Order: sequence, then structure tokens, then C-alpha cells
Amino acid sequence: MPSRLHKLRLLGIAGALFVVGAPLRAQGSQDERESPEVEKLVIQGVHHVDKSELEKSIATQANKCKSVLLEPFCLFSDSKLFVEKHYLDRTELKRDVLRIKVFYWKRGFRRTVVDTAVSRKGDGVKVQFAITEGPPTLVSSVIVLRPESVLTDADLRRTMLVRAGHPLNLLDLDSSRVLLRNRLWDKGYSDAILRDTTIVAEDERSAGVRLTIDPRWRATVETVTVHGLDKVKRSTIDHMIVLRKNGLYRRSDVIESQRNLYASNLFRRAAIIIPPQGDSSKRIDITVEEAPFHDVRVSGGFNTVDFGQLEARFTHYNWEGGARRLSITGVVSNLLAPTLNGTGIFQNVTGNLGGSAAAPYLRPNYQASIDLTQPWFHDWRNTLGASVFLHRQSAPAIFVDKGYGASASLTRDVAPRSPLSLVYRYELTEVDAGNIYFCVNYGVCETPTINALRGRHALSPVSLDLFTDRADDPLDPTHGYKARIDLEHASALTGSEFRYNRISGEASRYMALGHGVLAGHVQFGWVKSLRSTGNALGEIGDTSTNILHPRKRFYAGGAQSVRGYGENQLGPRVLTVDPQLLLDHGCTMATIADRSCDPNGVSSSDFEPRPTGGTSLIEASVEWRFPIWRELFGAVFVDGGFVGEGPFQAVTKGTGAITPGFGVRYKSPVGPIRVDLGIKPRLVEALHVVTEVVHADSTRSLVELTQTKRYDPLEHSGSGFRQILSRLTLHLSIGEAF
Repeated sequence: MPSRLHKLRLLGIAGALFVVGAPLRAQGSQDERESPEVEKLVIQGVHHVDKSELEKSIATQANKCKSVLLEPFCLFSDSKLFVEKHYLDRTELKRDVLRIKVFYWKRGFRRTVVDTAVSRKGDGVKVQFAITEGPPTLVSSVIVLRPESVLTDADLRRTMLVRAGHPLNLLDLDSSRVLLRNRLWDKGYSDAILRDTTIVAEDERSAGVRLTIDPRWRATVETVTVHGLDKVKRSTIDHMIVLRKNGLYRRSDVIESQRNLYASNLFRRAAIIIPPQGDSSKRIDITVEEAPFHDVRVSGGFNTVDFGQLEARFTHYNWEGGARRLSITGVVSNLLAPTLNGTGIFQNVTGNLGGSAAAPYLRPNYQASIDLTQPWFHDWRNTLGASVFLHRQSAPAIFVDKGYGASASLTRDVAPRSPLSLVYRYELTEVDAGNIYFCVNYGVCETPTINALRGRHALSPVSLDLFTDRADDPLDPTHGYKARIDLEHASALTGSEFRYNRISGEASRYMALGHGVLAGHVQFGWVKSLRSTGNALGEIGDTSTNILHPRKRFYAGGAQSVRGYGENQLGPRVLTVDPQLLLDHGCTMATIADRSCDPNGVSSSDFEPRPTGGTSLIEASVEWRFPIWRELFGAVFVDGGFVGEGPFQAVTKGTGAITPGFGVRYKSPVGPIRVDLGIKPRLVEALHVVTEVVHADSTRSLVELTQTKRYDPLEHSGSGFRQILSRLTLHLSIGEAF
């Protein structure tokens, strides 16, 4: 327990607050004619505490715009429609002096002095707090008395936030007690008793902290009673909850049980009543309120590439009982494409194609799937899943990808928020595209090979995926970490015609830095095609060892990658060009055929850069996110990445770049709305050129020219300002980059 001096000082400050007046009243409750508006609030002298937290702890506030989005209106109008008004309450101002002292006292500063000043500003007033923090009360020693068999030194290092040599922060002391109690409860000691004693020196310069822990007994679960069941069977509940009769009564099991109940979507409310202390056998009471088992959602929208879109989803959360989940999803896009294509804001998705060649890109695209999930398969930690699917997707004037298949998965929670999944997916995929697409994306340019690739082929890998999430927030984490690793194999054993081995992984770490968050992210990947791929695809031969499906290659660049580049634009690329343009600038069909044509006479604007992807990848990013004003945050970052061909050891010899940048985030209810500007280090590249040869019999074949093209997207622009702007890549998205 706290010392008598500790208690008297705390009671004295609390009593002063009580004597000054009643509980807080809302700002503006007084007559506005007697209470002037607070136009500006200034707090000076804050060095050792969080200033934003201090501002929130006091009642006096300044007028402020209701939203960052309304700021342009607030600049020209102080109407209550845009501005949140606050008025000076002199009684609350006196209380704020004590509130600030209590704020500092709890954080180890017991000699803080606060002065106030109120002066006229426009039609209102300016309120100023001048704070002299004074010297802190430092912790001279921390002693924890406990049985070492119950709590180890490692347990104490993870849970004790109070440290010798640091200010006596009573909030950290309370948090340490909570963390220790939770740690003991996770070991079964739910009825442990913790007593703390704080002895402060007479001069208030130092204090000793002692914590005594009596673990008492280990508690077990005697019975589990469930109330409120109607259509859900008791056996279904038994599968969801981790608490077991005669098992240890642990906090982690209580939390996991409640999480499973809510995650099933079978209940509106699920409450686990924690039994009182004092008995080593616990009787658990669970009260639930059932929710509807069916959910139907229909939505629609449009964008400039996919035109009109419709989506429908039906979910049954208890199909055939046992919390078995059935989900049917359908998405249709490219609606009204023949009418809207190339008009107004809508993109021309057919490019220069015409007639029958353009028709496939104007047809509806679709995705459909039926997913069945069985939780608690033989064990509460196991989930069994199965699905069937089909899809048709098109990239504007480039390719149409059609496929259908099925998948099966087994997921086991090896730890809280750490699923390990074994997945098998069988898909028959078919790509309809021009020869250049296969040459660039599959890495083969011979006509017989391309014709073989155009057929329907099996892509059926088996994968093992491990993911762990220890971050504090899924959308905007401030501390903790996330990590993922995927192992994937496709061969004759899995029934796949595209055959390869693939590994990829990534990790993110978050920690406090100043008033902001320092975030780091690393990512890697490697893939290798198996030699038997050529024969499996037909008429290609064993020598074609580099054939990979484009989905399995690695790409870099984009809003969640190296932000100095556009989507997938960092890495190996080739240029494609109409052969007629080469003929118009000095080449002949003969020099194109023997690959000796020099493409540098053609303007860079006539070439189209295409990413080919790589077989190895390394990426790393570091970003500092810091508050600017209210919901507006800033960020500075440095991203780097390499995408290469060949063995993983050679990845840094591939195409890479390091790009710094900056951005802003608006913390909206749906997550951070992010605007980033990445700075590209170079614009000019030497790239290989792929074009077509037209033979005498009017047949065509692809060739890669020996001479590279000095590709400069700003060639002949003649504008220094445009050169600067072209080095900036803008990204707009919702959610942090990692």
C-alpha cells in the first residue's frame, strides 16, 4: 500500500479540487455574453510530458475548426456551423491549474508551478499557462518480493514499467500491477494478492518502490454454465470456448473464448462472468444473445477502368449447425463498357485495337465463389475450409485472364493471432493476349511456345503460410509487430503444369519515437521454375526453364512498396514499339529481323515500358509518422528495393532504387487516408526493345533488338520544372503503407 505521506499528498490535492467546485461543466454552458470566446490557448514550459495529453486533461479549450476538411471555410467564417466554440469559465480556469499539477504529480513531478494569464485577442481572449515543471522525484530502487517459481526475472522485465533512475510515474506503477496480475492469472493464479509500498524522501527528490506478491493458489474450472441459447446447440458453444472443466482458470482462455463467441457471428452479445476471488474452483457463467444467422449485402459503384460494378454476398453463419459458415459471393464489372468506353472520365480500355480484337475487352468481367468454413475441426484451434471459384479479368488492351477451380485449406492457431495454414488450390487458367504479352510476361517469344501457352493450363500449388500479428491496431498500429512467411510448391505431384518453388515473407515493426511512431518494414521473395515445366505445358521442351506464370513473379513499386515508382514499375522492364516507327526512322525489316536495328532514332514517347517482373526481391522501408494538427499527421520515409533475375544471392545486382519521400495522413473513421509523394532517383534508363517482324507471307514473329534504347520519358520536353515534377510519384490510398 502507498505510504502515509503518499496518501496525504494525494488526498490533499483531491480535496483542493473538491473545494474549488463541483464536477466539470461543459464549455459554453455559461451565458456567452459574460464569458468571452477563447480565441487562443498557449501552454508554455512543457518538456517532460506529452503536451497533447496535457491539453486534453484541462477544461479550458480554444475555438477550433470542427474538421480538417472544413478548414477552408473556417478561414473565412467563424460560424458555429464550421467552428466549435469554447468560452472562458474563470472557475474552471482555477481548477485547470490544479488539474495540471495533478497531471504532473502522477508522472513524478511534485513541485510543478503553474501561472495563468488572460489577455484580449480580437473579440475574445487569449489564455496562457506558464508551467515550471521543477525537478522530478526519481525512483531510487524497485524491489519485488515473490516466489521465483511463479514469476521469473524475465517475467518481471516484461511487466515492470517502473525503473530505478526514472521519475516516479504512478500511472506506470498502476500499469505494472495490472500487467503482473494478468501474468499471474495466465499461470493460473487468478486470486493472487499484490501490495505496493512507495516511500518518498522528505525532500521529494527520490522514492523507493516495493511490491509484494502472494500468489495464493492455482484456480481451476469447476463448471461452465451457458444461458440464452435458443437455436444454437450447446455442443457448438463447447467447441468455441477454451475453458475446460478441471483445467486451469487462465485469463488468456477467457479472452480467447469470448473472441471465438463473437467471431462466430452467431451472437449479438456474449458475456463471460468472472467469478469472485476466494475459491480455487471457479464456476463460469456465460450469457449469450443470439443474432440472425443470415446476412445479405448488395453494393454497386463505378471506376474509370472497370466502368459499372455490382457485388452481392450471401452468408449463412450456422449452415447445417456447428457454426459452419457458407458464403456465396459474386462480382460483375465492365458493365456499360461499350457505351462508356473512352467517354468523359472513363479510360479507353481497347487502346488502338478495333473490331473483333477490341470486343473481348468490352465484355463483362466477373468473379464468383462459394466458400465453406468449418471452425473447430477436431480441435478448437483448427479451421477447415473449402471453396470453388471462377473468374474472368481483363487488363486494358493487354490480356484477358479466365480461370476456374477449387481450393482446400486447414488452418491451426499455433498461438493467439498466429494462424498456420496449409492450402491446396487447383485452377485451370487461360490467358488470351497478343504475342508481346507472352514475350514480356512469360519470358518466351517464339511463336510455337506462345501458341502452347495460349491453351488452358493447370496452376495448382500447395502452400504453407504462417502469419503472426502483435500490433495494437489493424489499420493504424503504433507499437508491436507483424510477420508473415509463405512457402509454395507446384509440380507433377500437385497436378500443376506451371511448376516452381517459391518463398516469400515480410515483417513490420512499430515503436514510439518522440510524439510519433517509427515504423519499419522488410520484404523478400524468391521463385524458381522447375525444368519439367516446358514439357508439361506442351511443345516447349525441357530447355525452357524460365517459364513462370506472371502471378508468381515479383514486382516492386507502388503505394505499398517503393513509393518513388508507380505500381510494379520498379524492376526489370522492356520497351515495346510499333515496327513501322522503326522503319520510318532508318531501320529496315532486314535489320529488325537480324536484331541490328538501332531504336534510338525513335522518340521515347513512342515506346511503351512494360514490367517483366523478377525471380527475386528484397525491399526495406522506414517511416516516421508524426502529428501535425488534430487528425492530420505527417510522414517522412525512405523506401528501397531490388528486383532481380536468377539466384537470390544476385538480387542486389538486379534493378533497384532507394526513394525518399513525404506525405500526410488524415485519421478518418475508416482508417488513415494517405497521400504520399515519392521521389524517383532517376528518369533515364537503358532498356531492351521488343518489336515484331513482318515476314513475306504476312506472318509475324517477335524479336528483341541487340541495341538498347536510351529511354527518357521527358525527352524533348525542354522544361526544368517538368523534370522536377516528373521525379515525384503521387499515391492516394486508405490505410498505412505497412
